[in-house]
Amino acid sequence: MASRARLKHILCADDDPDMRMILEVALGSVGGWQVTLAADGEEALAAARAERPDLILLDARMSGIDGTGALALLKADPALAGIPVAFVTGQAAAAEVAALRALGAVDVIAKPFDPLRLRERIEALWAALPAH
Repeated sequence: MASRARLKHILCADDDPDMRMILEVALGSVGGWQVTLAADGEEALAAARAERPDLILLDARMSGIDGTGALALLKADPALAGIPVAFVTGQAAAAEVAALRALGAVDVIAKPFDPLRLRERIEALWAALPAH
């Protein structure tokens, strides 16, 4: 099996400005990855088309196009369908996690999370993904 390319660029979409700042610090400053931020699903889709990130993190509940709507649109676009998508959500009960995974999410990260451990979580997620 071919090894997966190194994770370099993460797109994060969350409508909470404080959460976007936490994600930028945890993944960019601490994690060392390039981070692109989006305030909603529509911005996330535009950024995904323009920048082709390695991984997308979506908040499940956002105004406008929410995370599940954005995931459906990403999966419907052949140029974007192969980008792995994980959710970062405050709604992480077992049923919610199962529903998000059924939609195609590769992981669900519950809020609140420890920003200092997020890098480890993302690295483990990336390592577990099949090569493509």
